[in-house]
Amino acid sequence: MLYLSTRGHPDRKRFCEILLEGLAPDGGLYLPERYPQVDAAMLGRLRAVFNGGASGGYAALAFEVLSLYIDDIPASDLTALCDKTYTEAVYGTAAIVPLKKLEDGFYLEALSNGPTLAFKDMAMQLLGNLFEYELARRGEELNILGATSGDTGSAAEYAMRGKQGVRVFMLSPHGRMSPFQQAQMFSLMDENIHNIAIDGVFDDCQDIVKAVSNELTFKRQYKIGTVNSINWARLLAQVVYYFAGYFQATSSDSQKVSFTVPSGNFGNVCAGHVARQMGLPIQTLVVATNENDVLDEFFRTGVYRVRASTDTYETSSPSMDISKASNFERFVFDLLGRDSARVKALFGVALSREGRFELGADPVFAEAASHYGFVSGKSTHADRLATIKDTFERFGLVIDTHTADGVKVAREHLDKSVPMIVLETALPIKFSETIVEALGRQPDRPPQFQGIEALPKRVHRMPADVEAVKRYIVQHCSDA
Repeated sequence: MLYLSTRGHPDRKRFCEILLEGLAPDGGLYLPERYPQVDAAMLGRLRAVFNGGASGGYAALAFEVLSLYIDDIPASDLTALCDKTYTEAVYGTAAIVPLKKLEDGFYLEALSNGPTLAFKDMAMQLLGNLFEYELARRGEELNILGATSGDTGSAAEYAMRGKQGVRVFMLSPHGRMSPFQQAQMFSLMDENIHNIAIDGVFDDCQDIVKAVSNELTFKRQYKIGTVNSINWARLLAQVVYYFAGYFQATSSDSQKVSFTVPSGNFGNVCAGHVARQMGLPIQTLVVATNENDVLDEFFRTGVYRVRASTDTYETSSPSMDISKASNFERFVFDLLGRDSARVKALFGVALSREGRFELGADPVFAEAASHYGFVSGKSTHADRLATIKDTFERFGLVIDTHTADGVKVAREHLDKSVPMIVLETALPIKFSETIVEALGRQPDRPPQFQGIEALPKRVHRMPADVEAVKRYIVQHCSDA
């Protein structure tokens, strides 16, 4: 399996090369040259693997899906990495991603059982083990530069803390995360973890990561890699739980399901797109946004219009306070028939010069829904409060603000003949202020996180300046 850049760079690379690289040299994102196809017979085999009890389960399913894309790690090693990652001890349940039934044909897929209580753990725990494995194989080190709007940062840091050969430099928007999210990250005192609070919004952080990654000399000299969902390995790991959700919601391989995904950076739902392209019977992929509705605007109108920092709303579902969805380029690449020259013109030129592009008049735009299954919707703070309250009163279940966005939008796209699965985003304790506003009570707090907000914090604040971040990396690259 070889990988190419969405912007047309001539090189073709294998999985472990792009695992450590992140962005392609031309600023594009990596995708496989082709999507492996899962026919009915193979789907049945994967179902048997997932339901295989002691000899199967989520880890075994992960190996089967990942091995379709990874041919430069021996099968025995990849099996061991999956078995090490997806355990009941780490996720608190043998099912790893159990479905929670709300009502007939309407489910939540629990993705927040990992160490940091957010869906990002599902991929990040594997990524940490993959990084450590490959770096040891090469005898190299890696400096991870990432950006987070909330959950990616803590998931990456918990996955990488103490890992040999890895340092993490994580950018976050100063004051824009919930107190719990900040405490999760900033209370880590591991020497290989560096938190940098940027004066700005998430998109400023993400722009710095991309700018540094595009400076090839600096990137190579200081071994810069990324854990954001621009890293194909992370997105690939997320594909697995679409298969797991499908198998739990259906009893035969001819049935279809739909997924609703709270989405800001388009990584989580892009994994669903990959699963659908592989042949998983997904009828509809519903993109749920908050007030920062860049993606909803595109799927309604064909206009992709990036907002300025001053026009990016600070909301009660802060992990989606994003106005520049970096993974969206992967989907547009497929939408445009893998025309890399056109993708480069749109993302490398038009967005830089005009902050927008428009595909509404292009015949391919209709295919976003008809051929690729995408629809969308948005949710507001008032919607979140109402949805959290309704879900608790009807089902006795407390959901977080991002999952509430998903539930609200999912209900607008229900088809009684097709099960709908909403991907749970995080546990509600991470956004307790809004839960109290909606329910008048604090959400449950796992014992290991009691008093986390009062712990000492280690974080460095700096302006949204690429050179300042580069200087900081250079200064701390000698840290053990």
